[in-house]
Amino acid sequence: MVVRYSVRPARPDDADAISAIYNEGIADHATLETNARTPQERRSWLAARDARHPVVVVEADGVVIGWASLNVFNARDAYRHVADISVYVARAARGKGAGTALLERLVTLGREIGFHKLVLAGFPNNAASVALYSRLGFREVGVYREQGLLGGRWVDVLLMERLL
Repeated sequence: MVVRYSVRPARPDDADAISAIYNEGIADHATLETNARTPQERRSWLAARDARHPVVVVEADGVVIGWASLNVFNARDAYRHVADISVYVARAARGKGAGTALLERLVTLGREIGFHKLVLAGFPNNAASVALYSRLGFREVGVYREQGLLGGRWVDVLLMERLL
């Protein structure tokens, strides 16, 4: 069965789904974030975004199953052409193409907005996400060894980039 996904700009009423999906990622140790998010916090986060740093969601049958964003990489002006990315997919929807749909949209948005490069920091042991990013043209540029303490263990962080 082929699943059809629709990717669109996030709206304030997506905050419940965005926070639930993000909280799954936090619980699954898919991020170095450790504090759960609330829908109100995510509404404020969405409201604070600017046109250069959008958030998108992916839907299947009208249900939000993932979200992604272009984020400020560094506030220094020299870095204004680089965006950091985030991609999160609900547990039940992982491995079915929703992440690909989100990442393809981020690449398109990055070009449209005028970014020169997209970067990300992920976990080298997350084979599915590393494969996704690699399939869409991201390359590994390094590893921060023991970058964060997560679940009582030091974890490495893989750095990847894609020139647009």
